[in-house]
Amino acid sequence: MQTFMQAPPPAELAALRYWWEDLKPGVAWRTSTRTITEADVVQFATYSGDLNRAHVDAEYAASLPMYGQRLVHGMLVLSYMAGLSTRTMAYQMLEPSLLGLLEVRCKFPAPTFIGDTIAVDIEVVEQKETSKSERGVVTFKRTAVNQRGQAVAECLVTQLVSRRPS
Repeated sequence: MQTFMQAPPPAELAALRYWWEDLKPGVAWRTSTRTITEADVVQFATYSGDLNRAHVDAEYAASLPMYGQRLVHGMLVLSYMAGLSTRTMAYQMLEPSLLGLLEVRCKFPAPTFIGDTIAVDIEVVEQKETSKSERGVVTFKRTAVNQRGQAVAECLVTQLVSRRPS
């Protein structure tokens, strides 16, 4: 016979919420992983219209002296970073307090190739008060790390977050 865990009542779940005050610089977590496939790249190229040969033409990509193989679109990596981030328990607890996305700044220190598996390291790097006492600004550093331990994308994501009611 199986024993099932009973879900906490809604009032207890509501208490599992992160507010601006909980997001001090240095708080960090890692996501699960995602392997990027050829099908992902082909579909993204089709949906986005970005048919750059470095992404979709294996022979052309093989001739590129720096890489020698097809590259994953940077914007696809960023999309998977966002998706992996939203699947974490930390994000689920933060989501009810998120009021808006203010800014995203990204760079790509290394290429991502078809077949690479990425996870995202997320760290709170800045917390600022605003002129409105019910909200504050938090900046997260999100770093996509491949299976070789290389950082392949880094983003600073600034969001408006609710403060804990007084």
